[in-house]
Amino acid sequence: MLQKNRHPNLDFFVADFSYWAIKDDMASMEHPMFSLSKKKDFVTRRYAHNGASIVIEPSHEYGMPTIWDKDILIFCCSQLVEGMKHGRDLKREIVFGAYDFLVSTNRSTGRNGYDAIVGALQRLGGVRITTNIETGGEIEDRGFTLIGEWEASFEEYNDRIRHVMIELPRWLYRAVTSRELLTLHRDYFRLGKGIDRRLYELCRKHCGHQPKWEISIDTLHKKSGARDAIRNFRLAVKNLATMNYLPEYRLRFHPKEDKLTVYSTGPKGSLREINDKLNESAKK
Repeated sequence: MLQKNRHPNLDFFVADFSYWAIKDDMASMEHPMFSLSKKKDFVTRRYAHNGASIVIEPSHEYGMPTIWDKDILIFCCSQLVEGMKHGRDLKREIVFGAYDFLVSTNRSTGRNGYDAIVGALQRLGGVRITTNIETGGEIEDRGFTLIGEWEASFEEYNDRIRHVMIELPRWLYRAVTSRELLTLHRDYFRLGKGIDRRLYELCRKHCGHQPKWEISIDTLHKKSGARDAIRNFRLAVKNLATMNYLPEYRLRFHPKEDKLTVYSTGPKGSLREINDKLNESAKK
């Protein structure tokens, strides 16, 4: 279920963040590029679907990046989009405050929260991806990482991260500047389970503004990137459909047909819908 809102009143340093649209790139929403478990995972993934192929090789030392690590990329994409709105010069190098990131993504601001940032950067920078996925009208023809160079500055008195600098990869930067993005509900950061986050991404990507979207459990299992046996995955989907706490969507599991139907419950004219329409207009 949804985790508690750790920071119901955002502090002054991220006052503007409460007005930002939270953005995620469509390529990583469509394809399983992240582990859904917080356990160390060193298994290479190979995925192919409808002409798209991707090979994900985790770091031999740090393992596969997780869907929680992806929060850093979402935070950076959102920051770039906000900069575009204000006519700022965009760069692939982004600097942000560690505390800002923790509060904005509903994380603990205790020592573990800061330490988790370093682990995420190590996994994001250590993975190697080879794919024919297109972003911004271009296809990468070489291996690349989820972030380039990164640097963390620490406070002397408590050895905690103060600021983070990361270099976004070219494929993600193209996705942002080409506005190949979708807006996420803020409660995304309150989803505690990896499978919940991944299913929300897929619902958001495929249901969009349609009234409903249907998918077989077998195909959903493949697209999710879940490592569990399909019988365990089916049970997780069934339980999620029973509890129905995903933001903006209502799920219905059909045991006889072995499929899932997703119904959009987001109100028309919402901030998310307005932002998506603006993105679509800007690309024309």
